[in-house]
Amino acid sequence: MTRSIYIISGPCGVGKSTVTKGLARKLEKAVLVEGDMITGMFVGQVQPPWEEKLSIVWQNISSLTKNYLRNGYDVVIDYVVEDEWEWFCKELQQAGMNITLHYYVLRADPEVLVERITERGDTEMIPRSLELLHQLESKKENAPHLYDTTNKDPDIIIEEIAGNITHFHP
Repeated sequence: MTRSIYIISGPCGVGKSTVTKGLARKLEKAVLVEGDMITGMFVGQVQPPWEEKLSIVWQNISSLTKNYLRNGYDVVIDYVVEDEWEWFCKELQQAGMNITLHYYVLRADPEVLVERITERGDTEMIPRSLELLHQLESKKENAPHLYDTTNKDPDIIIEEIAGNITHFHP
């Protein structure tokens, strides 16, 4: 049986958490892997440099994903994909599993991101969110995966993603 992986990326305030939680609940047999939760597992006084931490987080996302797939679960991943897309696809290819990979880079107009982040009280995240928006939109490999959430209700987004509007076979 073919299992599915849904990777939902995008800047802060775009709706990743809302969409991934709703999508995972909608699927018949699924797990939600939250990259921020894995990042938060580093709690000691000595922290690795960011690049090393990010590498370890993605290794764990890969391991968890493959383990859940082997056990018959679809996987929904909530995390920002900056430069890890190619590496993650190679990891999945090497695992030799029968999967369909659905990749979405959520985006919204800058003023909408600012408004959403301000509403939730995380204004210190605004500069990083706008930087990520620009970075993710400017990557040519993301172009076919961009999904505008500016004027869309989260339930509609979830329905469209669950309906397999776009997908990629590694």
